[in-house]
Amino acid sequence: MSPLFHIVLLEPEIPNNTGNIGRTAAATGCRLHVIHPIGFDMSEKACRRAGLDYWHQVDCHEHTSWQAFVDQEAPERLWLFSAHATRPVWDADLQPGDYLLFGGESQGLRSEVHQWAEQRYGKDSRLTLPVRPEVRSLNLATAVCAVVYEGLRQARG
Repeated sequence: MSPLFHIVLLEPEIPNNTGNIGRTAAATGCRLHVIHPIGFDMSEKACRRAGLDYWHQVDCHEHTSWQAFVDQEAPERLWLFSAHATRPVWDADLQPGDYLLFGGESQGLRSEVHQWAEQRYGKDSRLTLPVRPEVRSLNLATAVCAVVYEGLRQARG
C-alpha cells in the first residue's frame, strides 16, 4: 500500500520528537524517512528501552546521507518546511505521495538543501506554519503533525 505522505526528517536530534513523529506516521499511513547523521540510537533495542512499543507499526526508512536519500527516493513532489519561509502550508496543494521535508531541531535545514529544493521544485515549494513574531518556531513533532493533518484535510477534498 502506498503511503499517504512521506515525512522526511533531515538530521533529527531529539529522540522524543522522532518517536512522536513516528506515531503520527503510523496513525496516518505515512512513511517516515530519517536521514543520518542523527543525534540518537534508533536500534530495536534502543526503541524498546525508550518504550516505543508501537515502533514496529512505523514504516520507517533510514538513509545514510542527504545524497543517499535523494538518489534512492528521487521525489517527484517535495515540500520544504522552514520557520523562515513565508508561504503558509494551507496555500500549497498537498497531494498523496508528496514528500514533506523537515530539518533538525536546532539548525533546521542547511542552505544547500534550501537551494537544491528551490532549483528542483521552485520557490513556492518552501512552506511554513505561521507563528507570532515573538515565538521562534513550533516544536518539530508539533509542526509535522499539523502539516500531515492539513494534508489529510486537503486529500479528503
